[in-house]
Amino acid sequence: MTDDATRRPTAPGPVERSMGPPVQLAYAVDDVRDAAAGWVPLGVGPFFVMEHIELGETRINGSPATFDHSSAYGWWGDLMFELICQHDTPATDRPSNRPSNRIVGSGGLHHVAHFVDDLDAVSSGLVVDGHAEVLRAETAGGMGFAFHDGGPTRGHLIEIYEPVARLRAFYDMVRDASVGWDGSDPVRTL
Repeated sequence: MTDDATRRPTAPGPVERSMGPPVQLAYAVDDVRDAAAGWVPLGVGPFFVMEHIELGETRINGSPATFDHSSAYGWWGDLMFELICQHDTPATDRPSNRPSNRIVGSGGLHHVAHFVDDLDAVSSGLVVDGHAEVLRAETAGGMGFAFHDGGPTRGHLIEIYEPVARLRAFYDMVRDASVGWDGSDPVRTL
């Protein structure tokens, strides 16, 4: 018998199919600034760096935890592009091999993010579909988000969050900065 929270899906379930297209791709890196500089020649950017992002209540695999991470956000085509580095534990390479408090490895596609209408409902539905909730947290401003295990067919996490006004404004700012960008000042601090 398989528990829904640990079942490893091989095909998208009904909730995942209903989420809509991705709004962000994120890669795990060891240093967000160095990695951002490496993506700029590919036309990604400019990047906006947030270091040691402050979070409120955080749970990893259902237990209270910390998630000390930095991110660099840029724009690539029609998607936000994030580089993410976790500072508070040693690296592992793949989400399925992570220790209980480690959700960011040291390379490769980390997560694909989606806007959802109801974070709690979609998160619960993903668990029923076999995508265990790996991380649940709130930003310092109170915006909730979650990472779910994407399973072996995806090889990356699924991030979900509601498109609240402040988040949409951030997406708009990053996208607008990319329009007509001439490559100057490629890595900026927020």
